Amino acid sequence: MTEKEKLFNTDLKVINIGIEMFAEDLEKQNVAVIHVNWRPPAGGDLDILKLLEKLE
Repeated sequence: MTEKEKLFNTDLKVINIGIEMFAEDLEKQNVAVIHVNWRPPAGGDLDILKLLEKLE
């Protein structure tokens, strides 16, 4: 069996980062999934992020 065949003949295991709906849809399809509830620091606001970096 080739490496490609091995890859496509194994159970899918997923780490989902961000949008929980993706993880929920995978779970409905009986896919092993771990959801990480991640959001960009400071909500993605670069000005606030620069201020936060100064605090470190």
